Amino acid sequence: MIGLLQRVSRASIDVEGETIAAIGRGIIAFVCAEPGDNEQSTDRLLERLLGYRIFPDARDRMNLSVKDVGGALMLVPQFTLAADTAKGMRPSFSSTAAPDVACALFDRLVARARMLHPSVANGRFGANMQVSLINDGPVTFWLRAEPVANRE
Repeated sequence: MIGLLQRVSRASIDVEGETIAAIGRGIIAFVCAEPGDNEQSTDRLLERLLGYRIFPDARDRMNLSVKDVGGALMLVPQFTLAADTAKGMRPSFSSTAAPDVACALFDRLVARARMLHPSVANGRFGANMQVSLINDGPVTFWLRAEPVANRE
């Protein structure tokens, strides 16, 4: 599973002219499921998002996580992150998970995030979203949680 995370001072998501999510200081994470992703890779991505140290400490070093600073987490589904852009002038989306699988994994990510973190907002899978954000820094990181075998 791919996560493109940005440290933000604020962010919001509008769908059809209505604001469906908004946060103040925290992280916005655009997420994409790839073929083979499963519950374990979703959980690992969430662990990394909540624990990734991208906020400044007292010495102005990136040493604190969103949990450490009491920040918010906004999760946004974005299938284009896994696009194959190696050839031609149009991206291929054969390297993304099937929509039904991706939706289920995104829903799990949101549900687990809400269990583990007090301030979580999310976009709507499959919707045409207008995302507004103020990238603080700017600070942007691309993370990948590799699929692991389901151990059930």
